[in-house]
Amino acid sequence: MTADPAQSLARLAAERVDHRFKGLPPDADGLTVAELAGQRRNLFTGGFATPVLALSAERLEHNLTLMETYAARHGLAFAPHGKTSMAPQLFQRQIKHGAWGITLAVPHQVRVARAFGTRRVFLANELVDAPALRWIAAELDADPDFELVCYVDSVRGVELMDAALRDARATRPVDVVVELAAGEGARTGVRTETGCAAVADAVAGTRTLRLVGVAGYEGEVPKADTERVTAWLRRLVALAADFDKAGRFAGLDEIVVSAGGSAWFDAVAEVFAEIPELSRPVLKLLRSGAYVSHDDGHYRKLTPFNRVPEEGALEPAFRLWTQVVSRPSDEQAFVNAGKRDAAYDLHLPFAQVIRRDGAERPATGVSVTALSDQHAWLATTPEADLEVGDWVGLGLSHPCTSFDKWQLIPVAEADGTVVDYVRTFF
Repeated sequence: MTADPAQSLARLAAERVDHRFKGLPPDADGLTVAELAGQRRNLFTGGFATPVLALSAERLEHNLTLMETYAARHGLAFAPHGKTSMAPQLFQRQIKHGAWGITLAVPHQVRVARAFGTRRVFLANELVDAPALRWIAAELDADPDFELVCYVDSVRGVELMDAALRDARATRPVDVVVELAAGEGARTGVRTETGCAAVADAVAGTRTLRLVGVAGYEGEVPKADTERVTAWLRRLVALAADFDKAGRFAGLDEIVVSAGGSAWFDAVAEVFAEIPELSRPVLKLLRSGAYVSHDDGHYRKLTPFNRVPEEGALEPAFRLWTQVVSRPSDEQAFVNAGKRDAAYDLHLPFAQVIRRDGAERPATGVSVTALSDQHAWLATTPEADLEVGDWVGLGLSHPCTSFDKWQLIPVAEADGTVVDYVRTFF
């Protein structure tokens, strides 16, 4: 049966703080996470060691509320990509903010979600691993409340899934959606509508799989712009309508049509509003995930809220606090955080603020030029006021690779009071 979310999160709160969790106060060793949170220590004066990654409590709540409101306004169900954070506490907060369920990418992530009571999972990948399929079959058979939807994108994949599930003696079919590729040269998915029909036929020839809809990821549209993304989304909607006309969804309670990364959800909302009446109600499932922490680089530039500002605005919730450990020249400085600590797969971090003696000011004249394993290289202009020992707050690009570098992340209010800790599982 599904794990009880409250009990599972309570186990996290009972975990002991020790050397596994970087940045936390050394004198907190042996305390439980709940005990440490209850002390409401200050991030800057409470014994935390640099580098330390922090989430803004206020901005996190703002982003959760904004996307809940957005999805409701546009008649969308919401299954945010949990692989962005792999933080069960955030999964539960997203569900409390109206999420239908959580989107994940690989079996390990589904196991984490299930261990913390997640009842609905959208697995945005074709799953052909036999041991994982045996586990999925056992979960479905043991828990009638567990719902899982999985991609299929090849006849061969359908055959492998069917063989593994038959060997597992699965009694409940696995719900699947045919993945339409975002175009030639894109990532996964079936390239043509004819190919999609062949995959759907293969699913229909099994008793272990049940076709429930169509899906894809518009973020992989080559040379993406509004016109190209919208054209692909309309192909996805047309595919759903064609499948429905052909009677492929007979016997369902609802038809799943799903898309949505964090860069084009405005286009998803617009095109999904155009879905014609089908033979069954349609679950219009948006899957944007990076919104939960947002960022100071990649998504801040690409967020749909920039294109439709009247909808609101997401706020970057991460800040990586580092300390100046070397100032070898007037043009150069080094802080004690590098590739092991900061996201760098798309852009380098951004120097934002400097703290000295409890006062905070903009990081004027300071920029990050490179990362080593444990150092960030800073270039400084003459107006930069920077000394060894100063704390430098860095904004981060692409939140997906920030969460995976920190296992226990302080959640701090604007004055630095740490009110919670988020546990990640990568």
